[in-house]
Amino acid sequence: MTAILAVSGLVKRYGEHTVLDGVDMEVGEHEVMVLIGASGSGKSTLLRCVNLQEELDDGQILLDGEDISDPRVNADLVRRRMGVVFQAFNLFPHLSVVDNVTLAPRVVHGVDKVAATERGMALLARVGLADKASSYPDRLSGGQQQRVAIVRALAYEPRLLLLDEITSALDPELVGDVLTLVRELAEQGTTILMATHEMGFARQVADRVCFLDGGVLVESGPPEQVLTRPSQDRTRQFLRRVIAAGRLN
Repeated sequence: MTAILAVSGLVKRYGEHTVLDGVDMEVGEHEVMVLIGASGSGKSTLLRCVNLQEELDDGQILLDGEDISDPRVNADLVRRRMGVVFQAFNLFPHLSVVDNVTLAPRVVHGVDKVAATERGMALLARVGLADKASSYPDRLSGGQQQRVAIVRALAYEPRLLLLDEITSALDPELVGDVLTLVRELAEQGTTILMATHEMGFARQVADRVCFLDGGVLVESGPPEQVLTRPSQDRTRQFLRRVIAAGRLN
């Protein structure tokens, strides 16, 4: 499998606190890799490092074989090759849904307005929101806003889609709609690196699950192995807490 993303020896510190401690991982083309772990384990920091929002203290990140962690690299150009969706929807409140979706293709990628709008409307139709194209974000539910945020990240056909706890800010009844969309993207071959607390979703959709604990990648493998027959004591301890909280379904 061709690796779109390769992370080697990644270290990130904040002062004396080491948040990521020598992380090694690869994400293959059309692969869905899901990061699991307790809050503070380093999942979100790892995604921010991959998106070059954080400076590395050590290690290397390759995107399609290019060393994007080289300080001489233009981070803005690198980010154009990734789509990112975080916990907060971060939609522009003064722009309509379709304008939110088409802004980056038009302004950043130079796509003409007609072509950008056609693609944006097709994507909105795919997620059942074509009728909301002229609405403003404050007229949408949280689940609808998060789906728009995902569509916006897909609007310029990124090589890699980064998703960071995208359901954590949603009411429980809205989580299913967003996870269904991610499942559909996975089935269509989108390459995804995703942090989530939704263990059942990880079991169903991931090609590989990576367990992070204290900034260390403790265990990685197929979801059935990591979530059902983990080889590491730290993974088993984490999963026992998850089961006790009723979150492994």
